[in-house]
Amino acid sequence: MVRTSITQRWFNVFNYIFLIVLGLSMILPILHVLAQSFSSNAAINSGKVYLWPVDLTLTNYKAVIGEKLIWRSFGVSVIVTVVGTFINLAMTSSLAYPLSRSEYVYRKPVLIMVLLTLIFTAPLIPNYLLVRGLGLHDTLWSLMIPGAISAFNLFVMRSFFMGLPNELIDASRIDGCGEMRILWNIILPLSKPVMATLGIFYSVGHWNSYANALYFINDRMLYPLQVRLREFIITDSSSINVPAEDALMSSPEGIKMAVVVIATIPIMIVYPFLQKYFTKGMMVGSVKS
Repeated sequence: MVRTSITQRWFNVFNYIFLIVLGLSMILPILHVLAQSFSSNAAINSGKVYLWPVDLTLTNYKAVIGEKLIWRSFGVSVIVTVVGTFINLAMTSSLAYPLSRSEYVYRKPVLIMVLLTLIFTAPLIPNYLLVRGLGLHDTLWSLMIPGAISAFNLFVMRSFFMGLPNELIDASRIDGCGEMRILWNIILPLSKPVMATLGIFYSVGHWNSYANALYFINDRMLYPLQVRLREFIITDSSSINVPAEDALMSSPEGIKMAVVVIATIPIMIVYPFLQKYFTKGMMVGSVKS
């Protein structure tokens, strides 16, 4: 039986305390938002709401659910997240595969160019002029196409592809498979961990993004959910129609918190189904044979 030294014990205690404090710092704000979303107007205004709802009510959620603009923005965010993530994974894997193969002649120059985009980012005005010049301005494509490939995610996927056995690819070529068929039928089915990991990164980025929508979208009917949420938080939520019978119980602050909860739920639902792949994908490139 291995004995633990006093120094190691104190180190473990410090780690436990630090992780508990860190966990509470993340959980308590979420509990506060939930508590306010379920609390009455009088309880919120009086400062009684902390981590548990006071005067439990669903009027804030009823007001949010009945607002058509929020659901339209919700649908826009779903479309941008799903289609955008598919474009991200398709484009990233299509570039990462040839860059992972040593027989690709121009692999190093392309890698250097990709690395430069990771170090130096284009300013806002050239980005805006490019999007407008391509005819993407005021369309949902402006939220998906400009960031189709993340340089960091590309290097992660390339590292994973380089770890796959070369013999498998050579055998596929001997059997007559072309490069696209090898990628689609051989490489991608073996790459579920890294695809799920990068899929989470890309989808969370799309879901939480609002800066591009502020820059490239003028039509308020095309606003994603985060931009609509920003409107409610920075301005006010008085534009939401509240039924007369719920006017006394609902509150602008409670409605804002309800919108925050609704905007957070989809990602929280999706994450547990991809967690097992996410854990494996985080180890990509950490072990070399």
